[in-house]
Amino acid sequence: MGFWLRFLWYHRNYIIITITPLLLLPLPLSIPSSQARCGYAIILMALYWCTECMPLAVTALLPVVLFPMMGIMTAGAVSVEYLKDSNMLFIGGLLVAIAVEHWNLHKRIALRVLLLVGVRPSLLMMGFMIVASFLSMWISNMASTAMMLPIAKAVLQQLQATEAQADERDFQAAAAEDNPAFELELADKKQEISNTLEAKYVHLTKGLSLSVCYSASIGGTATLTGTTPNLILKGQIDKIFPGNGDVINFASWFGFAFPNMLLMLVLSWFWLQFLFLGSNLKKSFGCGVKSDRDKEAYAVIKEEYLKLGRMKFAEGAVLTIFTLLVVLWFTREPGFIDGWATLLFNKEKAFVSDGTVAIFILMFKLHLGLTGKPVKSPPSLLNWQVVHERMPWNIVLLLGGGFAMAAASEESGLSKWLGESLSPLQNIPAYAISLLLSLLVATFTECFSNTATTTLFLPILASMATAIKLHPLYVMLPCTIAASLAFMLPVATPPNAFAFAFGNLKVIDMVKAGFMLNIIGILTVNLGVNTWGYALFDMGTFPQWANITEGQP
Repeated sequence: MGFWLRFLWYHRNYIIITITPLLLLPLPLSIPSSQARCGYAIILMALYWCTECMPLAVTALLPVVLFPMMGIMTAGAVSVEYLKDSNMLFIGGLLVAIAVEHWNLHKRIALRVLLLVGVRPSLLMMGFMIVASFLSMWISNMASTAMMLPIAKAVLQQLQATEAQADERDFQAAAAEDNPAFELELADKKQEISNTLEAKYVHLTKGLSLSVCYSASIGGTATLTGTTPNLILKGQIDKIFPGNGDVINFASWFGFAFPNMLLMLVLSWFWLQFLFLGSNLKKSFGCGVKSDRDKEAYAVIKEEYLKLGRMKFAEGAVLTIFTLLVVLWFTREPGFIDGWATLLFNKEKAFVSDGTVAIFILMFKLHLGLTGKPVKSPPSLLNWQVVHERMPWNIVLLLGGGFAMAAASEESGLSKWLGESLSPLQNIPAYAISLLLSLLVATFTECFSNTATTTLFLPILASMATAIKLHPLYVMLPCTIAASLAFMLPVATPPNAFAFAFGNLKVIDMVKAGFMLNIIGILTVNLGVNTWGYALFDMGTFPQWANITEGQP
């Protein structure tokens, strides 16, 4: 029996890949309709994505095979979905992140901020959370986590060593009194204090490790290019509601998500402070004069910063281009006034998008990286070899697979059928629908990737909102951000897994801290949707662009 169980476990991926399509066959065979055939393909992809029996990007290519063979869409129509405007935005945003990482600009920013905030426990945690969240707005969550945790470890090791040395000096001073009656008692006390110190820093290491990985995930929600689910939302909105008037762009997303991120980050800091440093803020902030321990730990950070040397030409150029990109994104279509794109290019229709800006900046960087390099010329900012090595091309395919699924759902009529089936939800208050769906997505994303979760849920949510005449963004926005709230399990996100290994954490540590952060995240995003988001996107009325009565051709 044990042999067969081990055999099934070792070969589970092959079994799932082979058996699942056969088990689902009764659906299209018993219901001979395009909706059933499309449902078969989507359920199959969902199960493959959830079990990860094959790479996510490979599963994302299944529409190229299944939809034409099932008579849902032509091969040409499916293939076009794999390189949409959102993919261009994704590629451009990632190339900026690659350039920042390539020249260590992110490390310079991180160390500079830590020098400003100081090394007291609460301030240290606050500083690491601020830096990790800011970096994750522009580079991958995993990259910011992987960079910050070694710095945190070095600082904590120095703090512990300094405190141990101070304790040793105290004991030597006491032993110098040469009182034999207290020698044995002194030795026992020394061992007790040593154990207490070790336990204190093990606990602090756990808290700091979790604060870094959690703030990286939180920071990624603040910008449209910060994490993949945000771009999936934009792509799905543009696909399902083509006349939406660019309702989701870099500026509008930032206007909603950045305040939400700040609120979530502050509340998360309070929770982690209470859990790992206690409720005595005065003690953990270390009010008063800096001790020798603080000065030595500060010296460690300063030494790391000095190792970077003066800012190089390439770092300055990347910082300039990065700033230019952000400014162009914000001013393209700010919403309250006409942006530069409207004044120059988009007078009749939306010719220029955020993806256009991202690729323009990409061409500028690659031009600097590919031109000839005469003697003493500045180094190239980016070359294609670096791009090829660091660009996660699999995500481009994953985005395309999600867009193909949405297109097939519209083409086959499955979206319309799903929307009509969910129409009884119209009797439930809108805020309750948003809250329950956010909770469902946040629970789902603990076990499955956030990209797969948003790809599966967003088309269904769009259909439901259209059927019950609810603003689509009222449910799609909070659920997209909820997909990034994977805080409870090490396997939920790469930053969680990295912090779990790095901080010697136990699963219960992550569950205890992450459960409350999930609640905080769900409540803050729903607060945002019902306050400033409600006004920003005019969610009180059902928009004309969402009034779709039949599938798009």
